[in-house]
Amino acid sequence: MLRKILTEPDAILRKKCEPLEKVDTETKKLMDDMLETMYAAPGIGLAAIQVGILKRLVVLDISKGEEKKKPIFLINPKIIHQSKKTSVYEEGCLSLPGQFAEIERPAECTLKYIDYNGKEKELKADGLLATCVQHEVDHLNGILFIDYLSKLKKDMIIKKLVKQKKGIERVIV
Repeated sequence: MLRKILTEPDAILRKKCEPLEKVDTETKKLMDDMLETMYAAPGIGLAAIQVGILKRLVVLDISKGEEKKKPIFLINPKIIHQSKKTSVYEEGCLSLPGQFAEIERPAECTLKYIDYNGKEKELKADGLLATCVQHEVDHLNGILFIDYLSKLKKDMIIKKLVKQKKGIERVIV
């Protein structure tokens, strides 16, 4: 089932998410819905908070185009190491439609998480995957990629998004 993706400015996107206690049928249904929503958007990562659920849960898939889909489900992800070396990627976000900016982050990271089947795992990520993981974990802490920009750039993006939202809500009969 497709879920509605919240867009900035929405107060929910600035909240901190709670850990999930267990992986049950309801959690798996939510992860399946989130994956379907992410693919339909289309995006490469989606945090539960972006669909209005304040739980520490992320789905991502950085496979490209015709490649076989390789979804990753991260429950209660916790970054345990970040490299000193950094990399810059142009980031976008499903909660900030049409907005992109170059963001510098650690080039590599290691995280602990629980997978779709409730098993504890560890993942060493670099390149696009490392950027995506950090971007999504930020969401769980109420942080958006625009928070890494200057106040001026951030304010300009938020102003554009407010305008976009108002345009969507206008109905001409």
